[in-house]
Amino acid sequence: MANDGPVEHGFPHLETVRASITALYRRLSCDTVRTFAGSVAPADVAFCDTDDLYLGAQRVAGEMVRHFRLPDARLVVSFREMTHAANVELAAGPEYFVELNGRFRTHRRDIGAALAHEVTHVYLHRLDLSFSGTAQNEILTDTAATYLGAGWLLLDAYREDSVSSQKLGYLTPEEFGYVLAKRALVFDEDPSVWFTSPQAYTAYVRGMAEARRDEQQPPLAGAGWAGRRRYARDRRHAPGPRPGVGYAFSPDGGGRLRVSFPCPTCQQRIRVPVRGRVRARCSLCRTVLECDT
Repeated sequence: MANDGPVEHGFPHLETVRASITALYRRLSCDTVRTFAGSVAPADVAFCDTDDLYLGAQRVAGEMVRHFRLPDARLVVSFREMTHAANVELAAGPEYFVELNGRFRTHRRDIGAALAHEVTHVYLHRLDLSFSGTAQNEILTDTAATYLGAGWLLLDAYREDSVSSQKLGYLTPEEFGYVLAKRALVFDEDPSVWFTSPQAYTAYVRGMAEARRDEQQPPLAGAGWAGRRRYARDRRHAPGPRPGVGYAFSPDGGGRLRVSFPCPTCQQRIRVPVRGRVRARCSLCRTVLECDT
């Protein structure tokens, strides 16, 4: 938790974020991902200063448990002074002990954000889905929370001005915006209407721009002029190495070329023949893509 300290910006973890989205689709299936079409509603996690601290925290935790469809999970929430925003004990269950930073005693509006991350830990633990290394696993957790409809709260908890700052989670604000944008493009959702932080909106706009760029890379038909020109040049010299681009050429065994590239929705690589205009369907997320190979 960044607390009145420097906040990292940009997209330094983008490769792991994309791998996390792919891992979600592979572990859950496209059909299960689509059951999370509805995000956590702001009213369901609202927390005012007159609410009882512990009863309110338990209520919000219960909403997160319901969102992730963990009916037998019971969260016991407590508060203590610590460096991180929160911590959960990932035991066998069904009871899980969650500790929240004592700061949230007076910053109650962000309790939902902290619990979104910790309940996602429980959800992924039950799925037996994890990455190696603590840092990569935390990025997976932030990405899963956001892509599955609870992590918009983590971005909304980001606030920064000339004298103070606050950010929850391990992704940068722009990376949270990127994952939210990916979700918005799949579910036709506009999470920006829920933001109370103006900095969150700015980060979301930047993330959406990055997500849109994924849809404008060759050989996708929506690629820009410069990208198509470079692709045509690379195709003439295939199958040599092509640094700095997402596509790769390879022979198909019959003397013809095939090109592979990441699906803009789930990032799984798709392989299609090089023969002009083709329509490809991602086997993982079922997105239909118009390509100009």
